[in-house]
Amino acid sequence: MDNLISLCRQQYDPETWAERSKKALESLFGSNGGRYNAQVRSRIQFRTPEYKDGKGVPFSSIIHESNPTSGGYGGMSFVIFPVVGAPPMIAMVVGTQGLSPDEAILGKPGHSRKMNAITQWLNSQSSENEPIAWAKRDAVRIDLEVPDNVRKAYPEYEAVFNKYGREIYGFCIAKEEILETVLKTFLDFNFEERSVEPLSKFQKEYKQIKQDYLTQILPTEGHASVTSLLNHRKYVVLQGPPGTGKTRLANELLQNEYQGRGMSIQFHPNTTYESFIGGMFPQSTSSELGLNFEVTQGSLLKAVELAKATDEKVLLIIDEINRADLAKVLGEAIYSLEPHEDRVIDLPYDFGGSIGDKLQIPDNLHILGTMNTADRSIAILDVAIRRRFAFLNMWPQIEVVREHGNETTLDYYEKLLSIFIEYASNDAFVLMPGHSYFITQNSADPGAMLGTDLVPLLKEYLAQGYVANFADAIHAYIQEVEQL
Repeated sequence: MDNLISLCRQQYDPETWAERSKKALESLFGSNGGRYNAQVRSRIQFRTPEYKDGKGVPFSSIIHESNPTSGGYGGMSFVIFPVVGAPPMIAMVVGTQGLSPDEAILGKPGHSRKMNAITQWLNSQSSENEPIAWAKRDAVRIDLEVPDNVRKAYPEYEAVFNKYGREIYGFCIAKEEILETVLKTFLDFNFEERSVEPLSKFQKEYKQIKQDYLTQILPTEGHASVTSLLNHRKYVVLQGPPGTGKTRLANELLQNEYQGRGMSIQFHPNTTYESFIGGMFPQSTSSELGLNFEVTQGSLLKAVELAKATDEKVLLIIDEINRADLAKVLGEAIYSLEPHEDRVIDLPYDFGGSIGDKLQIPDNLHILGTMNTADRSIAILDVAIRRRFAFLNMWPQIEVVREHGNETTLDYYEKLLSIFIEYASNDAFVLMPGHSYFITQNSADPGAMLGTDLVPLLKEYLAQGYVANFADAIHAYIQEVEQL
């Protein structure tokens, strides 16, 4: 690795580039300072063309060993593009001859998912707080050029983009401060996709880098970030798969940050405008009929009254907010849900108190909804509602499993997460079961817990066709759990 780092630090010389880069790449293999096993060398080849006449775009790459020894190549490749007067570009590239022989690797949703996570993470490492990396949404889209706005951000690399703009699907500008990290990250990713890991003495570093960039796929959201968003946007929805602690976090915020000022309700298919906003409800009386209809405030108006009675912030929690028909439940009240604008609407009745027949949401009233992304039996929230709420994703967290699970549940969490990362489409990825399915005490029977809590959920996913494109992997996982 030191030789490769040294190569990237030196000024590009067309007379010596091919020879020097090949030697640097060779040094990556073997026990004498190499990062990978010497046997891996037989599974790849180097492509380091000479451009001594100054024509062409120089590069040095690691490609699949089945490619011809010269001319165009195909499949996935790790590439270094040296550029005069600028840091080298480290990239993942599809060969100009197409996806073969690596179409199986490049076509996995996880390949593009991890490439995007890597570039996001590397951008977060830039001390200058400016983008240094980019990735395509889908690595196989070699019909798409690197976008113009990306090309314009890196004018020094215009020749690279002009020549390989369709083939590059992920790159990082390897500035000195981050050069070593970029090389290790891209190389390890390239070889991991070929089922090769670094030698044992580099395993700790390799796993730490991978853990760091995977946090971009499953970011952690806690009390502070949710509270900050509520203060800024007022109306927020926590969305995520089951078992990620959405309801628990909401209730903890109510008790702690809001000191219990507020209320918690749950939506369901029978929730109505009258129960949430307000309306006419029957009340028992001593008259001949035995009842009378009275105007009654719903949950939202009660929360408004509570907020108007204090200068402190008040929180209304709506659990399972997407289980109701929100267009009908909110009615004209949706017009008042503007976080940065005071709007007044007319109500159908005089509800008395400080509200009367006019509704205006107080500045100190915040609304926090929770939404289970695994519930496909309900309608998707319409655009008007999504525009008024800020949405925050809640993902499974491995740290929670490490702290509150045991060795077995942690192992099965990592196995299931790996399946979802590698094979799940974007629509299916949000179904990854949360960490609560893997939380137990050391004395508990992990097989019984996973079998009674997790397995039924996964079987339901299979029955509903939610994980159709990787059903066999989920089926095999279920069988392994049931053998516990």
